[in-house]
Amino acid sequence: MGNRGMEDLIPLVNRLQHALGSAGQSCSLHLPQIAVVGGQSAGKSSVLENFVGRDFLPRGSGMVTRRPLVLQLLTADTEHGEFLHCKGKKFTDFEEICREIEAETQRITGSNKGISPVPINLRIYSPNVLNLTLVDLPGITKVPVGDQPADIEYQIRDMIMQYICKDNCLILAVTPANTDLANSDALKLAKDVDPQGQRTIGVITKLDLMDKGTDARNILENRLLPLRRGYIGVVNRSQKDVVGKKDIKAALLAEKDFFLSHPSYKHMAESMGTPYLQKTLNQQLTNHIRESLPGFRSHLQSQLLSLNKEAEEFKQFSPDDPARRTKTLLQLAQRLAVDFEKLIEGSGDTVDTVNLSGGAKINRIFHVRFPYELVQIESDEKKLRQEINYAIRNIHGVRTGLFTPDMAFEAIVKKQLSCLKRPCIKCVDMVSQELISTLYQCINKLSSFPKLQEETERLITTEIREQESKCKEQVLMLIEIQLAYINTKHEDFIGFTTAQQTNNQANKKTHAGMAANHGVAAPSRLIVIRKGWLTISNLGIMKGGAREYWFILSAESLSWFKDDEEKEKKYMLPLDNLRFRDVEKTFMSSKCVFALFNTELRNVYKDYKSLELACGSQEELDSWKASLLQAGVYPEKVAVDEQGNGAPENFIDPQLERQVETIRNLVESYMSIIYKTIKDLMPKTIMHLMINSVKEFISSELLAQLYALGECSALMDESTEQQKYREEVLRKHAALKEALAVIGKFSTSTCTTPLPPPVDSSWIRPSSPTLPKKTSVRVRGHAPSVPRVPSNASSKSTDSLQQIARQHHRAPPSVPRRHLPAIPNVK
Repeated sequence: MGNRGMEDLIPLVNRLQHALGSAGQSCSLHLPQIAVVGGQSAGKSSVLENFVGRDFLPRGSGMVTRRPLVLQLLTADTEHGEFLHCKGKKFTDFEEICREIEAETQRITGSNKGISPVPINLRIYSPNVLNLTLVDLPGITKVPVGDQPADIEYQIRDMIMQYICKDNCLILAVTPANTDLANSDALKLAKDVDPQGQRTIGVITKLDLMDKGTDARNILENRLLPLRRGYIGVVNRSQKDVVGKKDIKAALLAEKDFFLSHPSYKHMAESMGTPYLQKTLNQQLTNHIRESLPGFRSHLQSQLLSLNKEAEEFKQFSPDDPARRTKTLLQLAQRLAVDFEKLIEGSGDTVDTVNLSGGAKINRIFHVRFPYELVQIESDEKKLRQEINYAIRNIHGVRTGLFTPDMAFEAIVKKQLSCLKRPCIKCVDMVSQELISTLYQCINKLSSFPKLQEETERLITTEIREQESKCKEQVLMLIEIQLAYINTKHEDFIGFTTAQQTNNQANKKTHAGMAANHGVAAPSRLIVIRKGWLTISNLGIMKGGAREYWFILSAESLSWFKDDEEKEKKYMLPLDNLRFRDVEKTFMSSKCVFALFNTELRNVYKDYKSLELACGSQEELDSWKASLLQAGVYPEKVAVDEQGNGAPENFIDPQLERQVETIRNLVESYMSIIYKTIKDLMPKTIMHLMINSVKEFISSELLAQLYALGECSALMDESTEQQKYREEVLRKHAALKEALAVIGKFSTSTCTTPLPPPVDSSWIRPSSPTLPKKTSVRVRGHAPSVPRVPSNASSKSTDSLQQIARQHHRAPPSVPRRHLPAIPNVK
């Protein structure tokens, strides 16, 4: 009676699919589809209805099935149907299912015999079916009618090929017994994709309609036109039976009586009929599942191992246990402190290789962003000299001064010291924002307890803001301390005498240095500040367009090479009189761009007034800006104020010019000391007052403040998402254990049905209709025409295909292409 493990197969697959599906997993056994292929009115739909035991498919003459129907049969306690396009609606009336199929077909194809490859998906739940997936395909036709296109035959063939080309698709080649089997289109298509016959089953219908005195015994005994899996005969209801509402159960009994009483078929009645066809298909299903079980079992076992630890914790978890809540609160607070410190100190368990975060960003603020902000406040040379000029002249008043006034020096220094407040406060703000971002990154792990997460975020954010305020007060105090006393006795300060000597000897040193180096700058000027890739983005197409080069920035020049081997230099640009400015992004580019230009309006590169350089990210752009500042290339600034006081003024008095130069050297020397001091003190101050204080608060005081809220029990209320997640993990864990147990039972209770031996099926020639000359039909791209293959060549190619397939134990996957049908010329 076939496979004795088949009775266990249906509940097994149902439990696998239902259990894993409810746990959010998919049963990846990839059960085979069964495609029903045959000519028009061959009885394909009747075969499907016999499987279900209900009348639910449209009936009539001509082409009734005009869209593929993917029919999934599922064993269930109740009987109903569901359509994919009608989600949530259950059809208990099978006549209503039939009407819905007709309506959905007409919605896409119209009412005049049009066809469409878009499938209709239908699930039938019933206690009387086996778990199978069947595809009812349109019947193969030759002549277009109604709205059907001229190449209707080939559209249908292509539609069929999309299903039967798959290796896991079993092919039911349906052929009426009252037609010539050698001309069966279904067998020809099956031969094209399955030349070895490993997944093709011949189905002979309408045995009761053969002429008197004839039978299909030779065919059913697989002697006339043999197939590897042979033929199965079935007797469907006639149109009269369908119209008369003859019950399918009665029709199956009549089918059994027909085979038992017919003299030509009674000796093989046990291997004929719809029940035997169902059993045969289920045997193939069993074989497929057995072959898929080892890999599937390994996949389930690996998933089970990954869930074991978490599932055990959840099993012992009691949401309402006060001791459990207290312990969990303590563990989460400790874990938060550890994670926050690891992100700040850079010793995390996982290393981000894509973006900077936590301590690395703060380090970049200290040593890249903050120095860049400091340089931005420095006045350019002309503006500084102008301010010194005005200060000296205002101090002298109506008198002409003979000596350089030290009050001018103090006034300029104090003005520049006051300008330090803005970048210092901005540095504190940036670090504070980064601490809050780091907090959000850590606190996401508390999302299972929304109230705890909210209170923890509030407490730590408040602490950060308090420490930020203290830090700003301390920073402003540092600047006030510098303003309180100008220490001209600092060991690194050059003093008035040295400043004057520097002014007098500057030109002499320059000329002497150039002469000693034979016109080459001093070695300190050749120190490389930065290397990296940049794209010159403003070159015209005629000159090569935007290209990427390897740039080297030194204290004296900016050079670029073809590549990072630094062998082929393209250009060297001196840094004299260069400034840089930002360039807005275009809508077609995501790169960050800045431009170099000459303050004297000279060409920077060839005939270009500016050189636009692009890099990949804002961080890279900021880094290049900081390097340019280090090399003495400053950002663009407007030197003229609203009253026009910033206009350049020529120094007519040589004595005043010398005094301005002296004060300028003194200011530069003193401010360099201040900048070094501020650059050193700012990171230390922020680290002590903000970062370390926040770390100490999280590790020592956070838990106490959470307890002080007096709502410890309410803080540990789980979120709905966490409850669902815990239930899902436990359900998935149980489903995986159940699936593995069921698989173990299945593998010991079923047996494999061996594949029948090969037969000589060379009688089936791959179909290639003849296309008359001087005819052309527009076809779709996936079905182009090919030259006709002669019969002797076809036979040879078939033999060679069989040899190849025997070597690889599978059919060649390619789908043969066909000629188009001829369209007669109408005169």
